[in-house]
Amino acid sequence: MVESTSSSIRFAASPRPVEATFDLEALTSDGGLVWLREADDALGLSSAFAAEIREWRRRPGRHALVTLVQQRLYQIACGYEDQNDATTLRHDPLLKQACGRLPLTGAPLASQPTLSRLENAVDRRSCYRLAVALVELYLRERERDGVPTRILLDLDGTADPVHGEQEGSGYHGYFRQHMYHPLVIYDGDTDQLITAVLRPGASHASRGIVSILKRLIPALQQRWPGVAIELRADSGFAIPALYDSCEANAISYTIGLAPNGRLDALAAPLLDRALAEATETDAKVRLIGETAYQAGSWEQERRVVYKAEALAKGPNTRFVVTNRPAAVSAQTVYDEYVDRGEPENWIKDLKNHCFADRLSCHTFVANQFRLLLHAAVYWLLDTLRRWLLRAGMERIQLDTLRLRLLKIGGWVREVATIVRLHLAERHPGRPLWALLAARPGRS
Repeated sequence: MVESTSSSIRFAASPRPVEATFDLEALTSDGGLVWLREADDALGLSSAFAAEIREWRRRPGRHALVTLVQQRLYQIACGYEDQNDATTLRHDPLLKQACGRLPLTGAPLASQPTLSRLENAVDRRSCYRLAVALVELYLRERERDGVPTRILLDLDGTADPVHGEQEGSGYHGYFRQHMYHPLVIYDGDTDQLITAVLRPGASHASRGIVSILKRLIPALQQRWPGVAIELRADSGFAIPALYDSCEANAISYTIGLAPNGRLDALAAPLLDRALAEATETDAKVRLIGETAYQAGSWEQERRVVYKAEALAKGPNTRFVVTNRPAAVSAQTVYDEYVDRGEPENWIKDLKNHCFADRLSCHTFVANQFRLLLHAAVYWLLDTLRRWLLRAGMERIQLDTLRLRLLKIGGWVREVATIVRLHLAERHPGRPLWALLAARPGRS
């Protein structure tokens, strides 16, 4: 049984003292686990992941692979990213119910050592298949509202600091820290996570992107023949190999360019004009121009769009390279590039609110598996958020969603034909439950 304490904690409160004890085994801290399980069933996520994990146990275990995956995902989603939390959570009645066991009379879930063995048993090939399963999930969900005519791929790298000697970690000069350097790809129109790939800490921002796109692009084109594919990324991805690959596959791209002397000289007349207009109007002035430009490492000229801006704090220029046709104005190209700032919020949800920066296993492959688990948690929580959006609720961050929807204390009762979950009548998250329960298509 779960370890509990019979000793009480007293508070000298008014109008009467308060005495607190941890002694009720039929309570849960996470009443919203029932919604996580409903989202999981709708996506088929845990079962899809479990199907791609090699069974490492030489004798049948009492915990099915799908149950282990569910337990780990649901714990992370509820804010328990540390495996050690399983020591007590394996007895949580509603977590047991969500993982397919009776809440009070069912056997406890897996312990921390078992979950650790799971993460370290996954090999590189299984990680690849799990990444493919994540892409297949995106394909199914992306077309839920109809076959898309355009896919906008937002590429970005992010810094995951490490605090030990994890395999593959390294010091990155730009970020000035020891880290991993994951690559994430989102759908820029829908904010759906497509894939997350772990890379060594000292990697360049563009490492592996061409080979990843060689697998991803055909999957998109096979699913949706004739779909227009566009790509957007910052200057870390400004490499000729990516331009060449996109051009060879009729992929539109808009990618940031780091400034240099030649680019600055090309933008100088427009910047002078912006500064002059700002002096006359005493207001911020932003002008957009374009030019044909060929860097020394390029085999051909390419279209470069640039911004010249006069600000109170000084002049500012930025450059992007694109293969979008001349019919698309420079202003439109640049404005759509600037919109890529929104994926920073999606990465924040993944790292800070789904704990994707908690890559503390020793081996690189185990940490890749962890990254994919956290990506799956993003899908679970984001699915709940999308259901609420369709019901008319405003968009919220995933940590707010967790607090308002999942973190509700409840009393679990197991009776003959049903499990009853009793929640606080005045909990502020109650309206969210009503919205989810009334959503169209829910049986």
